[in-house]
Amino acid sequence: MPFETKLEVFEGPLDLLLHLIQINEVDISDIPIATITEQYLEYLDLMRALDINVAGDFLLMASTLMHIKSKMLLPKRDDDLEEIEDLREEIVRPLMEYMKLKEAADELASRDILYRDVFKRGIEMNGTRGEEDDINPAKVNLYGLMDAFKSLMKEKHPGAVLRFKPEPWSVKEKMVEIRDKLKGVKSLSFRDLFSETASISEMIATFLALLELVRTGFMTVFQEQEGSDIMLEAVAQEA
Repeated sequence: MPFETKLEVFEGPLDLLLHLIQINEVDISDIPIATITEQYLEYLDLMRALDINVAGDFLLMASTLMHIKSKMLLPKRDDDLEEIEDLREEIVRPLMEYMKLKEAADELASRDILYRDVFKRGIEMNGTRGEEDDINPAKVNLYGLMDAFKSLMKEKHPGAVLRFKPEPWSVKEKMVEIRDKLKGVKSLSFRDLFSETASISEMIATFLALLELVRTGFMTVFQEQEGSDIMLEAVAQEA
């Protein structure tokens, strides 16, 4: 039976749009539709290649972006320009509202109210990290993980086409392997999950195992500072 990761438990289409706006360093009120649409569709293709379930709201956003892009490519009249702006507003308005909600959530998270957020740094393991630590790690979302995985794939298998193949690598076995690697260590680098000789199918299985461990709350993913290596840390489990 194929292994399928449910994307909804991680992030939604608005999170993906915000991620694209951030990495492209553009103003949310002046989104370059053609660029963002192309990159958005690339992410959807990667999700399907990794056998990640793409919910209907992702496809709805994709169709909205493609509709706006097609309108922008056609010869423009005054009515067309007004329609394009109205369509842009359908994206910008919910994005702005969503950003406010995320800011409010971050405010609550800083008070430890949202401690169980699976992407928030985990609790102390075996006394290895105490209250004296002043590190303020940055959260890493699903798309940040996907970016890191794409970069690693290009490095290890340049030009390769991603296709999910559950055999001969078992995602469940890879989950056990990752958990074993985290035993007795403070944290583990994302890159260290993948051996130098790992095949494409093994890398995909390992990445899906990582997503499942994060989804189930066994592991947290963070960066010590923006642009640094992505790190993994086990969360202490109640008996």
